[in-house]
Amino acid sequence: MGSADSKLNFRKAVIQLTTKTQPVEATDDAFWDQFWADTATSVQDVFALVPAAEIRAVREESPSNLATLCYKAVEKLVQGAESGCHSEKERQVVLNCSRLLTRVLPYIFEDPDWRGFFWSTVPGAGRGGQSEDDDETARPLAESLLLAIADLLFCPDFTVQSHRRNNVDSAEDVHSLDSCEYIWEAGVGFAHSPQPNYIHDMNRMELLKLLLTCFSEAMYLPPSPESGSTNPWVQFFCSTENRHALPLFTSLLNTVCAYDPVGYGIPYNHLLFSDYREPLVEEAAQVLIVTLDHDSATSATPTVDGTTTGTAMDDAEPPGPENLFVNYLSRIHREEDFQFILKGIARLLSNPLLQTYLPNSTKKIQFHQELLVLFWKLCDFNKKFLFFVLKSSDVLDILVPILCFLNDARADQSRVGLMHIGVFILLLLSGERNFGVRLNKPYSVRVPMDIPVFTGTHADLLIVVFHKIITSGHQRLQPLFDCLLTIVVNVSPYLKSLSMVTANKLLHLLEAFSTTWFLFSASQNHHLVFFLLEVFNNIIQYQFDGNSNLVYAIIRKRGVFHQLANLPTDPPSIHKALQRRRKTPEPLSRAGSQEGASMEGSRPAAPAEPGTLKTSLVATPGIDKLTEKSQVSEDGTLRSLEPESQPSSAEGSPSAGEPSQTWREQRRLSSTSTNDQWSPTSDWILSWKSKLPLQTIMRLLQVLVPQVEKICIDKGLTDESEILRFLQHGTLVGLLPVPHPILIRKYQANSGTAMWFRTYMWGVIYLRNVDPPIWYDTDVKLFEIQRV
Repeated sequence: MGSADSKLNFRKAVIQLTTKTQPVEATDDAFWDQFWADTATSVQDVFALVPAAEIRAVREESPSNLATLCYKAVEKLVQGAESGCHSEKERQVVLNCSRLLTRVLPYIFEDPDWRGFFWSTVPGAGRGGQSEDDDETARPLAESLLLAIADLLFCPDFTVQSHRRNNVDSAEDVHSLDSCEYIWEAGVGFAHSPQPNYIHDMNRMELLKLLLTCFSEAMYLPPSPESGSTNPWVQFFCSTENRHALPLFTSLLNTVCAYDPVGYGIPYNHLLFSDYREPLVEEAAQVLIVTLDHDSATSATPTVDGTTTGTAMDDAEPPGPENLFVNYLSRIHREEDFQFILKGIARLLSNPLLQTYLPNSTKKIQFHQELLVLFWKLCDFNKKFLFFVLKSSDVLDILVPILCFLNDARADQSRVGLMHIGVFILLLLSGERNFGVRLNKPYSVRVPMDIPVFTGTHADLLIVVFHKIITSGHQRLQPLFDCLLTIVVNVSPYLKSLSMVTANKLLHLLEAFSTTWFLFSASQNHHLVFFLLEVFNNIIQYQFDGNSNLVYAIIRKRGVFHQLANLPTDPPSIHKALQRRRKTPEPLSRAGSQEGASMEGSRPAAPAEPGTLKTSLVATPGIDKLTEKSQVSEDGTLRSLEPESQPSSAEGSPSAGEPSQTWREQRRLSSTSTNDQWSPTSDWILSWKSKLPLQTIMRLLQVLVPQVEKICIDKGLTDESEILRFLQHGTLVGLLPVPHPILIRKYQANSGTAMWFRTYMWGVIYLRNVDPPIWYDTDVKLFEIQRV
């Protein structure tokens, strides 16, 4: 039958279904088979031939027909999984049912009355229609569907290479088949790399699309931290009920991490033949991050003891969550597995940057956001992986792409989510001393970025990019300022030598944040000044020797520190400062003026194209909820500081009565509206002004300024290099206050960020699945879809 004919027949069946008001019997195979019998329809055809309005009409007007359609389609998948899909006809039926369910499921999920449908058991719907009351019969439809998909993903000659050549596999084999021998790709726990097979990849992709659609019920529930986040579909699929959980987890992870978009290294080869692997890799990455959506703050995370060797994952029954995918991820521990994962993720994250050297020469992947979520999950659930990442300078292969994404996305409000996840990852890494140490490696790669040219280290790159985000980013990034500066504070005690460009950027931020109108315009803006002063104190106390550039910049801008020490607190001055604010809407508007030359080949960060779709995100918790303070002891170990109820002496930290959510709101309002509810008082300013940690810097200025001035007068110097040479050889030993203990603010898991990750991840998946547009124009509740 020609494909035009089959499309016509399929369309006729759809019309019959929507026009029949009488229920069609489940036993009427002649009618139901029209939907999947021998049609050669692609998934795109199914989406075109089954319009949304008609699915909703059947749902409202003949619900029993929609129920029967779903139940019959699942039954066909179960039969296919049982038989092992030996004939071409059976495979076609499985694919057709899979496409049809992918089309229909979102319309079942969007209606609260239907949501329980897949979790009910269909009366009289045992295998093959006999209604015996055995255990199999009593399975809810959702469970039968998920188990069938799992079986079909390891079906010889359909989704995996058959190991037998005699083609007399009987149905028994499907049950006795050890799917661990059929893992899709070499990598973690599996050494054998199967022959690439285009057809198998396409079939896997269609089944994974259906699986992702099953999991997407989460999109139709409004965000609430109370919902405990257990997605029943994911929970069942990742439980011991699924005998393929381990090989499937391994297949997905290895497929993603082994993928090399550059192919055989021939430039431009992707223009000659299309890469059929990429759609599978994208789908695998999306399914993987959804199965790992697990709130680590509320569950006992498995502890890994370092004694196991040999297998990729230790065999002991883990104490951790019931979600096996989270479990397996947390138990990977072999160095070569970590190396494989890290190299793979770094290769893929760097791929879009390769583009810039030879435009269009390599295939540009689009799934970097999914990769960042995956990397986050790996670090969050597997501390050994986190330590491995920081053990060598390989972490910089993750850092540089993240900084490029941040720099590139800063002006585009449709990419605010990408900005957040990049910053969260850096916050997590910055809680570890090794990250700060690694940043001292010289930066020589020179990825084209529109930031000032500098000669220096990866620390310089990080600070210069952060400065650019703060001074020329999108308005909606303001809530991230605390996070950005916390990262700089965390790494500051380890930074051996900042470049002059970087030193000037840090002082420029202090200058901008310490203007009276900015300090007085929101109840928490002064925290940014506290963070910056802490950065300067850490560097002066712990890394004075190599940082003459910063010391010189502090001396040159000493007026800013004196101004802070003499901050006015009387009502007339407060009033005057706020008047000034009315005239200057942007906090850092004059910042961009003194930018030097940008790196070669760079293009400025552009805002989103008009009409771009974006999804809304829930607010992230304030920095005090996101992090937990630890003190570094003499021997370098971290001691957790008990949560404060009162602000500590060193910090104007929020007191318990000030939930971070409200101040975010205030800060947002303060930047947009003039009639604020909140207004500064003299007492309020005095309460934190007295705690500004200025002693170390004031002492430094007191000692060095007269010496520098004397040199300038004596030698008639106007030359910076001479002054820098003097500062390099200077020492302040015994002249500065006793070094303060180093404070690190480590990221801590909490239900607020778990909720944020869930909305962000599903938002990305919603926007990335456009062909076919699985969820487009359905009534999702987890986020709002807006046009930029």
